[in-house]
Amino acid sequence: MGNKVPQQINDIVGDNVKKLAQLFQSAVKDGEVDFEALKEELGQFKEVGSEKYELTWAGKKNAKKIAQEDVIGRTLKFIPEDSKDANTTENLYIEGDNLEVLKLLRQNYYGAIKMIYIDPPYNTGNDFVYNDSFEMSDKEIKENDENFSDFGEKYSINSDTQSRYHANWINMMYPRLKIAKDLLAEDGIIFISIDDYERDNLVKICNEIFGNTSFSGPFVWSLPRGINAGLIARAHEYILCYTKGLSKGRNFNRLSDEVEYSIERCNKKIDSRHPISDITFRKGIRYEGEDKIIEGEIEGSEKIIIHGKMCFKDGILAEDVTLSAGWTMKNMILDWMAGKEVYDTKGQKIVEFYFKENGRLYSKKEMSTLSIKSVLKDIPDTQIARTEVEDLLGSQDIFPYPKPTELIRTLIKLSTKDDDVILDFFSGAATTAHSLIKQNADDLMKRKYILVQLPEACDNKTEAYKYGYNSICEIGKERIRKAGDKIKSEHPDADIDIGFKVFRTADTNIKWNSLMDMGQVDMNQLEYTPDLVDFMPDANDVDVVYELMLRQRDVALSETLEQLSDIGSRTYLYASSYLVCLETQITEELVGKLAELDPLPIKFIFRDSAFKDDIALKDETFRRLKALIEKNAGTNKPTYTVEFI
Repeated sequence: MGNKVPQQINDIVGDNVKKLAQLFQSAVKDGEVDFEALKEELGQFKEVGSEKYELTWAGKKNAKKIAQEDVIGRTLKFIPEDSKDANTTENLYIEGDNLEVLKLLRQNYYGAIKMIYIDPPYNTGNDFVYNDSFEMSDKEIKENDENFSDFGEKYSINSDTQSRYHANWINMMYPRLKIAKDLLAEDGIIFISIDDYERDNLVKICNEIFGNTSFSGPFVWSLPRGINAGLIARAHEYILCYTKGLSKGRNFNRLSDEVEYSIERCNKKIDSRHPISDITFRKGIRYEGEDKIIEGEIEGSEKIIIHGKMCFKDGILAEDVTLSAGWTMKNMILDWMAGKEVYDTKGQKIVEFYFKENGRLYSKKEMSTLSIKSVLKDIPDTQIARTEVEDLLGSQDIFPYPKPTELIRTLIKLSTKDDDVILDFFSGAATTAHSLIKQNADDLMKRKYILVQLPEACDNKTEAYKYGYNSICEIGKERIRKAGDKIKSEHPDADIDIGFKVFRTADTNIKWNSLMDMGQVDMNQLEYTPDLVDFMPDANDVDVVYELMLRQRDVALSETLEQLSDIGSRTYLYASSYLVCLETQITEELVGKLAELDPLPIKFIFRDSAFKDDIALKDETFRRLKALIEKNAGTNKPTYTVEFI
């Protein structure tokens, strides 16, 4: 017998308690954490003092609570009319409050995102809106009482006149970054654009969320033109870089085919760790310097004894010579001279050993890790970025202060490879999507993006509104369409994905709690309108299927949805693995067809109401389904589960 599809998408607290119980059984009793017992398990038997170093601010507890809370009664609604190449694309554009969206995506994309780039509001005064449930004063509530979106959602504007100006910004950022960490892959990396105003606060909350050791450092984006901001023209912005794990995700990709090398001397001071030994070097080894002969010893604390003489001519060692020294890489030197490929203990390939002008031996290694300089130079500023917008949308004033595509492409090249997923949940003018398409066209990779943007209305006085854009989302979607078409025309032979599926946050399509028990459904009408039992009046089957998929682990919303018309008019197969049967009645013929599917789905989802509360029918249905699946599967043991709505 199957279980009910859970209404709750994420049970973060419950999952964490279960993990604690696995590690420390004595610290979890009847599903509750005994914190004193947990401290003892961690070796903390005595409180030295109540004070400790930590970051705190007004609203911190509430911000942490918000990050853990699930989204009840909300879903993502597929908008096919706004999508492009919806049946083939793997890209997503989601309209809605990013906190809500991140929570909705957490189940499907947990640990699946390789790179996150965000350009959040810099908190310069009235530059961001949010609808989080922070505790506000009566005055703040009154000031923001009439601020609603076009979709009826209430938003607050963070004004620099508010007493909790910085705290509001931190409260907005904290839960979003907390969930972002959950979405990152183990080797994932997050880049966050920021300026000086909130940089320190951002570093502190990121250190708390990701850990100090996960801070790879700040990139400083050097701006060709300074921004006048008082006595000093600001000619830089920061891009903070954090990894998810303590040691993973730290190696960047190379930005070009040029290989970087490290040079290392091959002998040390003669001692117990580096005892003296002989190596005979064959003529022909490369030499850097003018022709010369060296005899006796190469003096210094790291001396080399020469047996005979070292003769260098025309850039090579002209004769065999035996040298005595405290060699650090003796076996590697011998293997290299024997014609073998040689790697050091870090896996770095040793290209060659060679002599410098002073007669000392050095190794030349291909660097397996890449240290990127912290200052990003030769990247265009926002003026060029505005020109990029103008070329596509007709005016550079349609979106203020976009980031240049070259900046985002640099980050993409540094941190991602083929088939990686990139997330931007402050997508604005959709620069990230534009950058990704350009980069995929250049290196022929198939990276995918997920963009999230609040459908913030464009003021009727703005250039965007004059050009016919009612919201920032409309700007972003149109830019992606035009940028994709332009790039495709420039690379006609490249197999690049220029489409995107659009989703929008919406109320649930499913009546998770039966209304029949509350007398809200006329039993006499159910024969004619059975959907009233399970679904909202305006729900359609596609919306229901996508909502059910949000409750499955590791299921991408970009996957294909297929209607199985040979089985029934309301039976669907998602991602070739999840069967959703929304038929109002289950028959023996239907069960037989389901069992014959090849390959078999890993999960079957049925409507409880399709069995008309007939427990015997339900039991017999699943007995037959199990028997037929086992028969049709032959020697392959099927693994499947069944759930109900």
